[in-house]
Amino acid sequence: MTWITDNLGISTDMQGKILASFIVLVVLFSARFLMLRSVHQRVDDSEAAYRTTKLTTYSVTIIGILTLSWIWLDAFDNVATYLGLVSAGIAIALADVLKNMAGWIYLLTRRPFKVGDRIEISGLKGDVVDIRLFRFSLMEVGNWVDADQSTGRLVHVPNGNVFTTPIANYTEGFQFVWHELPFLVTFESNWRTAEEILRTALQRHAPKLDNEHEMQIRSTARRYQIKIGAITPIVYLTVRDSGILLTGRFLVDARARRSTEEHLWKAILDAIVDDPTVELAYPTVRTYFEGALPIRQEPTTPSA
Repeated sequence: MTWITDNLGISTDMQGKILASFIVLVVLFSARFLMLRSVHQRVDDSEAAYRTTKLTTYSVTIIGILTLSWIWLDAFDNVATYLGLVSAGIAIALADVLKNMAGWIYLLTRRPFKVGDRIEISGLKGDVVDIRLFRFSLMEVGNWVDADQSTGRLVHVPNGNVFTTPIANYTEGFQFVWHELPFLVTFESNWRTAEEILRTALQRHAPKLDNEHEMQIRSTARRYQIKIGAITPIVYLTVRDSGILLTGRFLVDARARRSTEEHLWKAILDAIVDDPTVELAYPTVRTYFEGALPIRQEPTTPSA
């Protein structure tokens, strides 16, 4: 190495720094290798081994950055440059950690959601049950379970996701969301009677909003410039290929969609049983013929 550096015109001081840097790198990588091998041999818990591996990597990286910076910079004469490089090295080595910490600060200050809210983020839906320094936890709903009911799984999401992923909050401001109930009847049905059946079911079983809830809705609408419109149940009518579609639209508690829909359907089905002019529709195929249908009769064989 001395012959190479002499031919390149490298000074003795520079040669010393290069040699010291090489020794530091060899020592650090050797220490990391030995520590990780020891962890994998002695630790059976995969989660504990993963955390230890990450911690070892971060520690070796930080020590290496500090040591190399100390070798190549005169810390006493250029403190600002030294601290800048150290900060940059730490930021690179701990990018994900710092991002999650920044996300935690954002959650505490801006509060896009809090513990108890139902949210959707990164395709995951659930109730927020915990917010910590590096991640928050959701009690998952939906997925393979219908109607946004709990799956029983806890999902841990890194806090840094709040900067890169849209967040849908079901319960911010007030706990109600709009829900729609489709009611498809045949073309032969009396659609006015069907509309009255759906309207009556909504009046009896859709959630009743008291003055406090209405004030919360109006207040949230003003804060976010939302055009809320009417908040009472309403029925819309349209035509589909298989029949006349009546859609009941109403506000419901975000956690009570399934039970409310069940009560509504029971009321609708009971009313249909008592009224033969309304029938539920389903995909069908209809064939129409014009004129008389030719009937071919096979000749009969005379009996012997």
